[in-house]
Amino acid sequence: MNIAVAQSGGPTCAINASLLGVFKGAIRSDKIDIVFGSLNGIEGIINDDLIILNDYIKTYLDFEKLRQTPSTVLNSCRYKLPEYTEDASVYEKIVKNLKAHGIGAFFYIGGNDSMDTVNKLSKYLTEIGSDIKVIGIPKTIDNDLMITDHTPGFGSAAKYVATTVQEIVRDCSVYSINSITIIEIMGRDTGWLTAASAVLRANGEIAPHLIYLPEVHFSVQNFIKDLKRVQQSRRAVVVAVSEGVTLSEEDINSEFYNETSDEFGHRYLSGVGKTLENIVRKEIGCKVRSIELNVMQRCSSHLSSKTDIEEAEQIGVMAVERALKGESGKVMYFKRVSNSPYTVVIDSVDANEIANKVKYFPLGWINSSGNNVTDEAVDYIMPLIQGEQDIHYQNGVPIHFKLNS
Repeated sequence: MNIAVAQSGGPTCAINASLLGVFKGAIRSDKIDIVFGSLNGIEGIINDDLIILNDYIKTYLDFEKLRQTPSTVLNSCRYKLPEYTEDASVYEKIVKNLKAHGIGAFFYIGGNDSMDTVNKLSKYLTEIGSDIKVIGIPKTIDNDLMITDHTPGFGSAAKYVATTVQEIVRDCSVYSINSITIIEIMGRDTGWLTAASAVLRANGEIAPHLIYLPEVHFSVQNFIKDLKRVQQSRRAVVVAVSEGVTLSEEDINSEFYNETSDEFGHRYLSGVGKTLENIVRKEIGCKVRSIELNVMQRCSSHLSSKTDIEEAEQIGVMAVERALKGESGKVMYFKRVSNSPYTVVIDSVDANEIANKVKYFPLGWINSSGNNVTDEAVDYIMPLIQGEQDIHYQNGVPIHFKLNS
């Protein structure tokens, strides 16, 4: 049989490592002939926009470049499948195109919304009696998927966040005047990635002095009080704040409350840092700046975590093995066995256990004041950022895998 693989959602440093894992798992099996790549996620299956990956991934250097390339080499999408009970036409297109290419298994690498697609498509295939397998492979820097201990992509993003925050701390500390620096970090409605800034404690770093996560309601009044308190002992105050911090009732009319949403109902989040910068300038009056890490935290492969990349590849290989054993409608996940030594096992779970559910940062890992995280958070994140990739360079910069080079 042949198989197909697609990538969906936001880019990460690890999603192409999972693609490589699927490809490796396929070429190692005598049951699989051709590996198709679906361009732009599930849209590629719907529109019959497929390529034969065997024609592109041929050499050892191809493997190495693909593993270290950030973003999604097959491109992505944010397409929301309708319920097949309401509109089966798109499902009929998918099945028609899969059958036309002799595809017996489809692997979808992505986050929460992608697992929604896995769940819906697998249910439809079961309903019509099809033996085509569908397996989800997790990926998101937000680390917000249920069941799995962590998601591929998070470790590398966390390593970038911690490293960059540390460098910002050095930059902020050079002048004798009082200053406040607010660093806005991604993570959607969860605080996992922002909490990663706290791992600097392991190296004796005190900053960031304040950390604000979406899991606790954010009060501008308390924020200003926190800053003034820290300023009594620190000349340069560094704050890490999640893009999705939740507003208190008195702040609900704040200018950074954004009503715009994507197709899955997620608010477009940005501008929290700049808004807080303006508030601090008005309320405190010292030198203040905001820094939005933005897309750099998703795709900075030169700072990727070796642990993250290796696990992302392994989970792709395991997904193929599970499909060949007859599993379908499943999502692969990590189960942490121990922290010291760090050990995980890879397993699968029904897609409906993950799709459309959110794993929030534990409230027990947030301090009682709601302005920092505990050492338990550091212990959880530390193993995920370990190790450095052996990056291949050309002319002084990393080389990337490109379909059309």
